[in-house]
Amino acid sequence: MTVENNTGKKRAIISVSDKTGVVDFANGLVQQGYEIFSTGGTKQTLTEAGVSVHSVSDLTGFPEILEGRVKTLHPAVHGGILAKRDKASHMAELDAQQIGLIDLVAVNLYPFVQTISKPGVSLDTALENIDIGGPTMIRAAAKNFKHVLVVVDPQDYSRLLELQAAGKVSEEVRHKLAAKAFQHTATYDTAIATYLRGPAEHFPADMTLSLHKVQDLRYGENPHQLAAFYEWKALPDQKFSSMATLKQLQGKELSYNNILDADGALAVVRDFSAPTVAVIKHTNPCGLASHPDLLVAYENALAGDPLSAYGGIVAVNRVVDLALAQQIVATFFEVLIAPEFTEGALGLLKKKKSLRVLAAGDLNLGVDQLAMNPALRQVTGGFLVQTPDILPERDLQMQVMTQREPTLEEVTNLQFAWRAVKHIKSNAIVLVKNHAIVGMGAGQPSRVDSVKIALNKAGLKAKGSVLASDAFFPKVDGVETAALGGVTAIIQPGGSISDTDTVETAIQYNLAMVFTGRRHFKH
Repeated sequence: MTVENNTGKKRAIISVSDKTGVVDFANGLVQQGYEIFSTGGTKQTLTEAGVSVHSVSDLTGFPEILEGRVKTLHPAVHGGILAKRDKASHMAELDAQQIGLIDLVAVNLYPFVQTISKPGVSLDTALENIDIGGPTMIRAAAKNFKHVLVVVDPQDYSRLLELQAAGKVSEEVRHKLAAKAFQHTATYDTAIATYLRGPAEHFPADMTLSLHKVQDLRYGENPHQLAAFYEWKALPDQKFSSMATLKQLQGKELSYNNILDADGALAVVRDFSAPTVAVIKHTNPCGLASHPDLLVAYENALAGDPLSAYGGIVAVNRVVDLALAQQIVATFFEVLIAPEFTEGALGLLKKKKSLRVLAAGDLNLGVDQLAMNPALRQVTGGFLVQTPDILPERDLQMQVMTQREPTLEEVTNLQFAWRAVKHIKSNAIVLVKNHAIVGMGAGQPSRVDSVKIALNKAGLKAKGSVLASDAFFPKVDGVETAALGGVTAIIQPGGSISDTDTVETAIQYNLAMVFTGRRHFKH
């Protein structure tokens, strides 16, 4: 039970950057018998609203100094917050020092993230927006939550007033508010550390993640698994399209698997500058095509594997108009993603109530930030962290290893295939013709098995196609199988002890073979 101080009133300190609801909250506290102390802009806001409020300087007997840098860092504040009410020696010390108790702390912090998100912000400006006194008061109150209420979220104001009025502020409530308070300061410190570290230091000795829950999900990969979607807040000035910035225009809620597939689809179409359509199933592009005519690109993508496309996800890197929408709704898809949709297209798509339609915005915006967005993957006991597999088109180096050089048509198809194969699970093989996937093999322990699956999927389309392999061929069997299946050119990283043999096999079958010096494993 809260012990009242010698004024006969409970005391609260309110000092907030986000002033949403603070006037009503302060008025409610006054009505419940609280004496309010505040600082700077918060005090001015409350005073102008007619709330009875004192300056923290009245509490400390010391003025704010150093342009407001020091105002709450004082024993009269922290003694009143940290004292254990059920410990006689603590209470005796407060009496001896004439320090009153603080029973409630409502604080949220300087807008550091908002500040550093502004264009051209200087380091000095950023540093001035690092809150010192606020986190200290929050942590002190949260540490002593059994005796002091701590509130960092304006959404908790009204509920807390209701509970206090009803005398139902339990220790469980206090406990939850304290946990939220420590998370608030942890998130704040993570943003500061990330900013000061900068983009050059990919892997610091210690790393914290700042995550904000976007939504609870119906279930995880399977119905018996709980799941939620969190936005990573490490890049406060995030401009690039992501699953956290997509705008859902219609359809059912996104599921865990929808988000995984949609993220993969977005990554695929962002990787191509030409008009491109991808059809994704279980994070793999079972259909992918580029063509100046978007309708043709869609038709070619769907033709890559029309059976697997059913129930998949479609992603487009151009605006979807009515004509394209008419083609898309003829097949059942779970999700459709595009930068924008015309009014005519949306009018038609809304008739498909179960189709989730997502607007991604400009896919070229902020792409330079992608390289600063580390890829994380959870393993038991921790995370694997790596920089993303990003390779600008201009950086692709093609070294012809065979006597026969690829034709111009083969070269452009090889370039397309190389960009496509990086988005497919290893061991990955794609067959491409006319800038469209005609066959794909993924996730096989043996590379030659992936080649066989791709050829089987392609059927007659394999003849005259080119092949991309995400990693080198460890044996000649994959190359020989591809050649016998009708493939005319191959692009692969090279680097195997069998390179000489695979090149000789390519020459034997009159294939053009190109090495890139890079691999694209995707486990």
